[in-house]
Amino acid sequence: MSRIYQIYGQDAHDMTLKLLEAAEAFRLVPSGGSVALKPNLVIAGTPESGSTTHPGVLSGCIEYFRAHGVKDLSVIEGSWVGEDTMRAMRRAGYDRVCERYGVPFYDLKKDRTRSVKTAAGPVEVCCRAADAGLLVDLPVLKGHCQTVMTCALKNLKGCLPDREKRRFHAMGLQKPIAALGAALRPRLIVVDSICGDLDFEEGGTPVQTNRMYLGTDAVQLDAYGRSLMGLNPGDVPYIEMCASFGGGSAEWSPQDVVELNHPRDGAAYPRPSGTVARLTRSVREDQACSACYAALIRALYTSHCGEGETIYIGQGWRNRTMDGLGIGACCRDASTHVPGCPPTAEAIARCLEERERGREA
Repeated sequence: MSRIYQIYGQDAHDMTLKLLEAAEAFRLVPSGGSVALKPNLVIAGTPESGSTTHPGVLSGCIEYFRAHGVKDLSVIEGSWVGEDTMRAMRRAGYDRVCERYGVPFYDLKKDRTRSVKTAAGPVEVCCRAADAGLLVDLPVLKGHCQTVMTCALKNLKGCLPDREKRRFHAMGLQKPIAALGAALRPRLIVVDSICGDLDFEEGGTPVQTNRMYLGTDAVQLDAYGRSLMGLNPGDVPYIEMCASFGGGSAEWSPQDVVELNHPRDGAAYPRPSGTVARLTRSVREDQACSACYAALIRALYTSHCGEGETIYIGQGWRNRTMDGLGIGACCRDASTHVPGCPPTAEAIARCLEERERGREA
């Protein structure tokens, strides 16, 4: 089994450098090959919110690979459907990192694609990810409103054009995530677990855990992250599914973990609070895209409305008549409808509040 290198602290740049040095990561770069850094920029959020990869992870990687003679370095990412990738990169502070080191940032939403064979059938993958000499996966370990957690494997979904991201949701997420992980199989993963939100991929309720870890097997690192979050294998089935597709091993033991400093430098790792499960008790979700579903979660969270309201969301409700509140373009045939693809959390919250006032009148 592969080794997992782990470090505790708050300085993402320094922690990243030490992880890469301990693992001798430069040996993974093919002679004369390129290195593409793939962070998590799902939305225009700050790392402190628990949603995006800290910019210090990027700067640490850039300094390390530059010091070992790598000249062809880039940062690549495509934010979720409905978000502007360049707005997100500026919000996270990546523009300053890229400018400081002279490293280009590529918006994968504008990249060419090519078909890649996977266990779930052919998938269109952005060329800068598929053709990188070394694809470096830089996820945030955090909760997810549909897949319970997201880390190394699900972060690869950012390597797809928006049309494929939507199709993944129509396919049920679990199998296509596993299949993509086995097909791309990044050979270096640095996990930012400094302050990931443990319930929600959009952030907002971060938990400071002051931990980062590195490995070469995305399946193993996700299995380890799942354990850190106190989850069971059945909670995140795409991990074992990816292993069955040849994407890596879901096995790990404490002996596989190489501690670079003492755990007292980091906080204890708590379980997810169950906030999303509580908020969505009356939501009827069927193949919803992350951006749409997360907007609903945010609206429920901020408006404090919607309890007992029957809410429909997802591609599975297209062309079906529903008595209740429909979220997004796919649920336009509901008796009440919030338009948009995806709608904003503000628009959903406003509708929820109006319906609440109507019931009280």
